[in-house]
Amino acid sequence: MSEAPAAPPTVSADPSSISLLLRPPEPRAGWRVLPARVVAMCAVELQKLSHDRTELYTRAVQPALWLLIFGQTFTRIKAIPTQGIPYIDYLAPGIIAQSAMFIAIFYGIQIIWERDAGILNKLLVTPTPRSALTTGKAFAAGVKSLIQAVVVIVIAALLGVSLTWNPLKLLGVGAIVVLGSAFFSCLSMTIAGIVLSRDRLMGIGQAITMPLFFGSNALYPLSVMPGWLQAVSKVNPLSYEVDALRGLLLGTHAHLALDFGVLAVAAALGIAAASSLLGRLAR
Repeated sequence: MSEAPAAPPTVSADPSSISLLLRPPEPRAGWRVLPARVVAMCAVELQKLSHDRTELYTRAVQPALWLLIFGQTFTRIKAIPTQGIPYIDYLAPGIIAQSAMFIAIFYGIQIIWERDAGILNKLLVTPTPRSALTTGKAFAAGVKSLIQAVVVIVIAALLGVSLTWNPLKLLGVGAIVVLGSAFFSCLSMTIAGIVLSRDRLMGIGQAITMPLFFGSNALYPLSVMPGWLQAVSKVNPLSYEVDALRGLLLGTHAHLALDFGVLAVAAALGIAAASSLLGRLAR
C-alpha cells in the first residue's frame, strides 16, 4: 500500500497577525481623518450643484444689474471719492464680495432641510467629526461662491473694468472669496442651530444681508462714512474681504496680511460655533 501523504510543515504564526485577529486596528481619528472627511463632504455638496445649475445663472442677474446700472450711473456722477479710479472699477470687487455673501448667508436653510429629510441624523451617527461636516459644507459654499465670483469678473471685464489677470493674484482672490464665504455660511448654520426654523432663518438672513453690505466699504470708502458706521465697518468681515479684493484685482493700497488674517480667524471661529450647534438641530 502507498504511504499516506506527509502533512505540510506547520508555519509559526506571526505574533502581529494574531494580534490583528484578536484586536482589529484602531481607526484613524482626530486630525488624521479630518482632511479626508472634509474633502468628502465638500465633494458631496458640490455634486448637488451638478444636478441643478440654475441657481448660478439666476444669481448672476443681480450683480450684473449693480454693475450695469449703479456702477455706470455713479461713474458719470463722480460724487464718491474712489482713489482716482472709475467708480465701476471701484465697485466691481464689492459686488464680487456681495454676490458671494448672498450665496453663503442662506446656507443654513439647506442644513434645516437636511434635518427635516432625516439626512442630518444619519450624518451625525457616522464616525465623521462634526467639525468635518461643518468645514466641508463651509468650503463647498466657498467653491460655489468662487464660481459666482468668476461670473461677476467676466461681466466686469466685458464692461471694461480694468482687472488684473496675474495668476498669483487671481489665486489670492479665490482664497479670499472662499474664506469669506466659509465664514458667512457658518454664520448662517450657527443661526440655523439657534432658531431651528427655515422661516425664522430666512427672515434673519434677509434682515442682516443688507446691513452687512451697506455697513462695509463695498460701495464707498470709509472716509465718507459717519463715525459710528466706520466703527461698524471695521468689525464687519465683508469690509476686509472687499479691501483684499480691491488690492488684488485693482492694485489699490490694501492691508492684505490683515485681511487674510481676519478672514481666516473669522472662518475658524464660525466653523467652531456652527459645529457646536450642529447637534442641536438633530434633536
